[in-house]
Amino acid sequence: MADGTIPVVDFGIMGLNCKAPPSHDDESVKALAEKIYTAFSTIGFVYLTNHGISDTEISDIRKVGDDFFNLEVDVKRQFTRPSDGRNFGWVSLERESLNPSRPGDLKEAFNICELEDDTQKWPDQEVSEFKPVVTAFYKKCTALTCRILDVISMGLKLKDPNWLSQVHGAIGTSENPTALRLLYYPPIPENSGIKPGQVRCGEHSDYGSITLLFQDNVGGLEVLPVNGEYTPAKPIAGTVLVNIGDLMQRWTADELLSTKHRVLIPEEELKRRVVRRSLAFFVHPDSEVMIECLDGSNKYPPITSMGYLQQRFAATY
Repeated sequence: MADGTIPVVDFGIMGLNCKAPPSHDDESVKALAEKIYTAFSTIGFVYLTNHGISDTEISDIRKVGDDFFNLEVDVKRQFTRPSDGRNFGWVSLERESLNPSRPGDLKEAFNICELEDDTQKWPDQEVSEFKPVVTAFYKKCTALTCRILDVISMGLKLKDPNWLSQVHGAIGTSENPTALRLLYYPPIPENSGIKPGQVRCGEHSDYGSITLLFQDNVGGLEVLPVNGEYTPAKPIAGTVLVNIGDLMQRWTADELLSTKHRVLIPEEELKRRVVRRSLAFFVHPDSEVMIECLDGSNKYPPITSMGYLQQRFAATY
């Protein structure tokens, strides 16, 4: 992986289709943990096959996402992400700049954080089945996340291989900021007035523990390995692309790597004219978990999970 290649790893023995995964002492699980640890400690990304979330489930959530993003702007505006810090709702075109040195990103998003907050406004009247489809997908991602975190714990040789998943135990509630984002990169017509330096998604690293990314077949994501050059993270059918976030790098005292990535505006005219969509599940520990270096090195000062996230949000919006 020194050449910047993202490895492809079969996650089948721990995937969601496996109702009773092997024990953590099983040699097959240990071998899987070593492969994933190697990926995350060298490039910070890995493709997982046989993860257990079906193509049908992915296409269902993409459909309700498309139906929402195709609504008139005045309709979508009713569901705007509020300015009070709650991470739920629509984010308009150019609202974010993940690389603050560039103009606003050419993308829209719909963020889902808490599943059962009655004050949140879901677009169920405008888009049939939006909430049930999105909620079901969120829960599937949560279940897969827990299994991935267990494998990461084993790779890090933590005493309790379930500890990482336990401190992410409140995902989907007000006690945890994990967010599912439906991302929509609209077609770019000719003479669209793209600003100098503007891209679909600016260079950035993710904020949290790990990210699960489900790409469509358009591509465009590029990853920057350590001491390398940006390289395409091409879509691979049937995989989920998983990467380490900044908080996990801090937590592991830089043992696992949070790698910068971006989505440029493609040079090929054909790809500029089509929609690009992705689904990203940004995983964070429970809000009050104290993030202290797991190796006891105190390389970084302690900070709560939510305190760290608030610092990062302040620089983005």
